[in-house]
Amino acid sequence: MLVDFRPHSKLSGTSPLDLMTSLAPVVEALRGAATDLGKVRLVCDWVQYKSNFREVVDVRPILLCPELSTGPGPAIVPLGVRDDDIEIAVDVRRSAGVSVEEVAAALRRDGGRVLLEDWGPGSRSCVWEFNARYWKDLDLWEKSTGRGYEQALPGGDSDAHNHDAARDVIRDLFEVWDALADGDALPEELYVVELGVGNGTQAKVFLDEFRALDAAHGRDYYRRLHYMMCDYSQHVLDLAREAVSEHLARISTFALDATTPGTSLGFLKYKVFLVYISNVYDNLPTDEVAQLGGRTYCVQVRAYLDDAGVAGLAESLGVTVGELPALVHKLLRLGPGLLAEADPVRFADVDAAVAFWRAVWDLVRLEERYVPLAGLDLYSLAPGMSGELLRPLLESGADIRMHVNNGAVASFADSLKLLHPFGRLVCHDLFVTDVQAYRTNFRGPGKYEGSVVNWVNGPLLAHVGRRNGFDVHYAPFAHRVGGNIITMTAQVRD
Repeated sequence: MLVDFRPHSKLSGTSPLDLMTSLAPVVEALRGAATDLGKVRLVCDWVQYKSNFREVVDVRPILLCPELSTGPGPAIVPLGVRDDDIEIAVDVRRSAGVSVEEVAAALRRDGGRVLLEDWGPGSRSCVWEFNARYWKDLDLWEKSTGRGYEQALPGGDSDAHNHDAARDVIRDLFEVWDALADGDALPEELYVVELGVGNGTQAKVFLDEFRALDAAHGRDYYRRLHYMMCDYSQHVLDLAREAVSEHLARISTFALDATTPGTSLGFLKYKVFLVYISNVYDNLPTDEVAQLGGRTYCVQVRAYLDDAGVAGLAESLGVTVGELPALVHKLLRLGPGLLAEADPVRFADVDAAVAFWRAVWDLVRLEERYVPLAGLDLYSLAPGMSGELLRPLLESGADIRMHVNNGAVASFADSLKLLHPFGRLVCHDLFVTDVQAYRTNFRGPGKYEGSVVNWVNGPLLAHVGRRNGFDVHYAPFAHRVGGNIITMTAQVRD
């Protein structure tokens, strides 16, 4: 049995984790199960998201690589390759009180869960339909909870609202523009694109500071500025327009898919001096891949409803448990407003449909399994990019499981095409900047209100940037101490 205890920093300090209390019930249950312990991986994480998709103890089947089977005889396993059957995943943040009986029940689970979908890569899971529905009907969710989505962020605010950070970005812009203007090479129209505008506070901070700094600078850049606010949600864009009402002459808005900004903004190719992004990449669909025991796997998932609350939810609606999945997909397809109109017997009004939406989201969990990849070259990372880009990261040392961030990679590569030769992309987000961090910390998925959050694979984005002729740099967010936000800057390589 291989034991991979990732949050090793929790074993020391003023309040060290009691390793035996966390793992003893799991090991005891495994001893009593009909399991070949030589083919078991016991993986321990500290799942910091209090709202997430994990059970305290999860069982993940590891499927056999078909290419290793040469016929009716036993599979040939190359030297140095582990031939594991299952992975037992433990959230040690919550496992102290788990019993041997609970672990044993997880090990012998017989498929009785209320499934919402079949197996597939993480980026295609219906949890991203929940994520999209959240942004489409954000106003209804916020009305139900009584708070804005940004209040769910750590600290209740976004670092993108920081005035000092905005001034730093603007001064860098002015430096570039001044040099171009002195050489009579500065275009008349100066384009800035913001992806993911939130409630407009970030845009307002930027535009207020831009106007003030330009007045002091004396180059009349504000008059020439075209600020393009882009977001998936029309509701969010409407809120943002209200927030920047005094700058409307400088504003254009675009409802677009953040993974393909060029589809709507293609007319700006090579014209944008700044693509400005905050807390968007961590909210885009992603697969996970793993290198375990010398083999490469895709992590497949399927969403289900937690057993603990599903019977009560069905009873409250007057349906059977088996009817819930169809009702959930109807909600995702129609949204709570139309669902209340289509099914007034079960949902007296929109508020009742939103309450159902929130209750379902609380119950959504993800079951996982490892499926062998036939070859990295056959795996599609993003449009025009194969999984071969992952090889140097997957083969960087010991076993690893990491995010692919397919949506973020696609968005990043597409955004680079918009940049002027002297332009840059600046992004504040949850970046993993060293691949080793995937071996020691849990990086999602977690739940923020009704949305999904995953950390972003920084080394992968840097690799993609370099292949497209851009230097990519990461630095801790300069204007907050102790936070997790990292600032990524990409610009054409000198």
